[in-house]
Amino acid sequence: MDKTQESLAGIAEKFQRIRQFTSTICEGLQPDDYNAQPVLFVSPPKWHLAHTTWFFEEFILVRKAGRRYFNESYPYLFNSYYDLIGDRVTRDSRGTLTRPILKDILEYRSYVENEMLEYLSKTEADDDTRALVELGLNHEQQHQELLLTDIKFILGHNPLTPVFRKSQHLPSEKKVAPGIEVPGGVYKIGYDGEGFSFDNESGAHSVFLHDYRIDRDTVTNAEYIRFIHDNGYERPELWLADGWDWVKNHKINAPMYWQKKDDVYFRYGLNGLSRLNLLEPVSHVSFFEADAYARWKGKRLPTEFEWEVACRTQAELSASENFAENGHYEPVPHDQGAHFLGNVWEWTNSAYLPYPFYKKPEGAVGEYNGKFMINQMVLRGGSCATPKDHIRITYRNFFHPEERWQFSGIRLAEHIH
Repeated sequence: MDKTQESLAGIAEKFQRIRQFTSTICEGLQPDDYNAQPVLFVSPPKWHLAHTTWFFEEFILVRKAGRRYFNESYPYLFNSYYDLIGDRVTRDSRGTLTRPILKDILEYRSYVENEMLEYLSKTEADDDTRALVELGLNHEQQHQELLLTDIKFILGHNPLTPVFRKSQHLPSEKKVAPGIEVPGGVYKIGYDGEGFSFDNESGAHSVFLHDYRIDRDTVTNAEYIRFIHDNGYERPELWLADGWDWVKNHKINAPMYWQKKDDVYFRYGLNGLSRLNLLEPVSHVSFFEADAYARWKGKRLPTEFEWEVACRTQAELSASENFAENGHYEPVPHDQGAHFLGNVWEWTNSAYLPYPFYKKPEGAVGEYNGKFMINQMVLRGGSCATPKDHIRITYRNFFHPEERWQFSGIRLAEHIH
């Protein structure tokens, strides 16, 4: 087998594995769960299944292989935000798509998978083909995480607090450890390797950092409760102006999914409603909450550059090993190791902006990241819902500062004077 065939065989195997994991995630769903869209930012599980399939059909089977659409109406139904491709159903209307029914969508997935495998078996592994397939696979992995967090929102706001999947709670002893001190200097930031990365990681460049200290671990539920008990949600001096408006307008007084009964906190997870584990990392907090907590502690959130440099210095200890494949689908406690990857996404104090030398890809693929580089904050590190082979030290996630339905947590930093 020559190198071209080897490369394509590897892509085909990866394609099948990643597509199968999407199906594995959905095994805990009931038919009625697939159409639910309780709020604008949540997409129905059925839509995720169709949209990730449309991505391969549109960008590879139709545009490169010249195949016909499985159904001519599907591009309109399942395009997400690609304006250069054409009109689409608006995001707030995805929950109205009771038709096509789930059976039709599963047939659509099967059809596209078979067509893709045939295409990969007969096509030369040119750079453009590899790049598009890799982008489609990473796109599906992003939606695997969104699928899990959307399912959690759908079920977590059901008054029955149903169990999606039972998982074992992992006990651990939380140990206090000194922070990681990083000397000031010039450091390289961004992706500069041979493998896949998103365009928003490109444009490797140098930054100057002052001496700083960053915590070895993320903030726990126990630590965050002390902020609540100190009236953290009632003290305007701790909050950014927009954050204070958000707290007051939405009556926020705890992280998402927390419930208080007889002075005891419970938390909804994909394994059901249970008493809050105080040793777990706090999760489902907004940037506003993370920033207010940091100010309450007399510290701050790290910039994304400080986070990346610190992660590199602790590379041998960086992974928490709690990723989507583990099947916990919730953050777990861990010891004093410097875990930067997995468990919870970590808010940084960096706005989501293009790096120097950033070049937006041409065509519709250029809409993937570039047009969202405004009014959002960067998160780093991945979470318990992130596939392990999808995350990198340079990976840049981004959300609006009030959003918290993702597994988002807090790591603190401070200047060294």
